Amino acid sequence: MDIKNILSKCDHTLLGVDATWEQIRAIVDDGMKYDCASVCIPASFVKQAADYVNEQGGHLPICTVIGFPNGYATTASKCFMASDAVDNGATEVDMVINIGWAKEGRWDDILDEINQIKSACKGKLLKVIIECCLLTDEEKIKMCEVVSKSDAEFIKTSTGFSTGGATFDDIRLMAEHMIPGKQIKAAGGIADLEDAQKFLDLGAHRLGTSRVVKAVKALEK
Repeated sequence: MDIKNILSKCDHTLLGVDATWEQIRAIVDDGMKYDCASVCIPASFVKQAADYVNEQGGHLPICTVIGFPNGYATTASKCFMASDAVDNGATEVDMVINIGWAKEGRWDDILDEINQIKSACKGKLLKVIIECCLLTDEEKIKMCEVVSKSDAEFIKTSTGFSTGGATFDDIRLMAEHMIPGKQIKAAGGIADLEDAQKFLDLGAHRLGTSRVVKAVKALEK
């Protein structure tokens, strides 16, 4: 197990509704120290975090979430949130699809929304959260097709705020149905370093988690 490689794939995450700047700053410090792929934080802290990284002379991509966690905001509001986040210093944006549209089979509407949001990201990276725990396998496969057709770079399993998080079966399914060049993010419920490694082995390119850094700290102690 290559712990440094696992850390390099981690979006070190804090999205609790009661998150404070003191807590956000701590995970930003961790993200810089352990060379994480990014820190994933609430949009209201993006500018503060980006400025802090610059002040520290560090390098750390700042990721945020939009339409989170329910996904049913209007497309226009999601586009504004994406544009605003990028203007504030976000280099990665994780959006939530409209789950109701997926249940209705409105695949073209979902594709159009993803591409509008990608345009609002102004060239920054976009990950599409499909909330696997609320979808059937058939709906997950359709969403793999939609994201594969879209301008987004990633499909992502979960918000971590619904009825379940990433599963090994979901990553297997995504790896089978995403086209080459599109990437996969597992998020929610990644328990430990062994879990993290298995998700990567199954085809995940990113991990949304707070537990990996905590596990590495515990090992260091």
